[in-house]
Order: sequence, then structure tokens, then C-alpha cells
Amino acid sequence: MENRGHLLTEHQNPRSATLDRLSIADAVQVMLAEDATISVAVAAAADAITDATERVVDAFRRGGRLIYVGAGTSGRLGVLDASECPPTFLSDPRMVQGIIAGGWKALRSAVEGAEDHAADGAAAIDEKEVGPHDVVFGITTGGTTPYVHGAIDRARARGAGTVFFACVPAEDVPDNADVSIRVLVGAEVITGSTRLKAGTATKLVLNMVTTIAMVQLGKVYGNLMVDVNTRANRKLVDRGTRMIQTVTDLPRAEAADLLERSGGHVKTALVMHLKQVDRAAAERLLQEHDGKLVAILGPCS
Repeated sequence: MENRGHLLTEHQNPRSATLDRLSIADAVQVMLAEDATISVAVAAAADAITDATERVVDAFRRGGRLIYVGAGTSGRLGVLDASECPPTFLSDPRMVQGIIAGGWKALRSAVEGAEDHAADGAAAIDEKEVGPHDVVFGITTGGTTPYVHGAIDRARARGAGTVFFACVPAEDVPDNADVSIRVLVGAEVITGSTRLKAGTATKLVLNMVTTIAMVQLGKVYGNLMVDVNTRANRKLVDRGTRMIQTVTDLPRAEAADLLERSGGHVKTALVMHLKQVDRAAAERLLQEHDGKLVAILGPCS
């Protein structure tokens, strides 16, 4: 078996060495102190995160996809981020996808040995028919997962852009990706449990990449989630109505009626009202301006 003891994510944390003897209150303070260091570690990787996001935006503009690949917690976080994009940004579900070693069963329980074979990661990339317009984003906090390295190598061979995320230095565990994001959160509160600080860091980075990419595509106006899928549930209908009120100052009943007449699409509703056009004309304007409200209405005040 591979010796992982030298990896930063496998080091024993002296600040939590007496964890099993602490009161609950003291244990909470230990974890809070450790978690407070995560944002600093993420900030140190800002340039690589920016580079990765620029590549994802370029892929989306060319009709390509962002495909996360990971195992265990890393894989679950990739699938989670992918699954949250359509309801948040009304994006095509194919636009951001997640691959987890072991398949869908691994989302709910461990699939032993699923991450150990690079050939399986490569096969998953072949199955997705990855090509030059796509970006494959490998996630392995310890940096060594063969499944992820196999996926990255196959994606490169198929001409795709590649991003690698780990919480260990590149000199300890190198990769072959176009962009290498290294977020060095240090030893975990429980030795080797990368569902903790490393998992939180992963979620922060994935949040940034997809959120900023979607903003660049015009799916946000100011900081309003104007491409929200209001057909998903009543909460999102309410959110869409309130966004229309925020931008237009319309009374709630009128904002709700406008949202209904727009087909449940906040951006269309805003263009209809502020440009005094019907739904068809509003939809044409949005298409002509790549869905960017700022190009049609000016800055959101």
C-alpha cells in the first residue's frame, strides 16, 4: 500500500492532539480556530483560481462543459456543485457535470477501491466524450488519487483543458494539468480526515469558479440571481418576485403578475417592464445581447 504519511493532509495536528479529552465547548473552539485559517489558504491560491475560472468561462462561451472528477468527499463536492448550477443559474444540466469514482452509489456510501485505478478515470472521460471545448477539473485533496490523475491525463490527450485541485504542495505530488490549484490548509483536526478543512476549502473554490463563471455569462445582474429557475418551487417564485420589486420598485402584486407574463423568467420580466416591450421583444433583446441585462438596461442601481 502507498505510504501517504509524508503528505501534508496526513500530518498529525499538534493543536488537536488532546481532542478526545476536551469538553465539547473546548473542542468547538479548536475546530473554529482551525477553520479560521482556511480562507487565508484559499486566498494564497487566488491566481490559480482566476486562471481556472477564465478557462471555464472560455469553455462555456464555446459551448463546452465543466466536468468535475473526484473520489469520496472530493467527488461528492463536485457532483454537489454541478447539481446546484441549474436551479441557481438556469443553466443546462449538461453544462456543469460531476463524475465520482464508484458511480452514483458512491454519493451515499463508500465504494472501496473505486479510486485506485487510473484506467477507470480515463474510461469515465471517454464515456463523456470529452473534447477540446471542455474543461476537466480533477479534485483530490491529498493529490494522489489514481482515478483523478487518469481522468486528467485522458482529458489532455483528448484536447480538453484541465484543472487540478489539491491541498498538498505540487513538489510533493505533481500533476499534469494546465492549471494546478494548491490550497494548503495544513493538518486536519482529525488526522487525515480531509472532509474537514480540505473539504471546506474545496467547496469554497468550486463555489468561486462556477459562480464567477456564471456571472461572466450574464446570469447575474448586479448581485441579483436573475436567471434563477422560478419554476422549481414556491421559494424561488418568491425570490424572483422580490428581485423584480428591487429593480423596478413595483408593488408585489404587479411584480408577481409581470413574472407570470414573462414565463417565469426574471430577466425577461425586467426587460419587458423597463424597456416597455412585450415578452417576444424582450426575449429577442436578451438573445441579441447574450443574456446580459447590463448591456440592455445599464448598471443595476
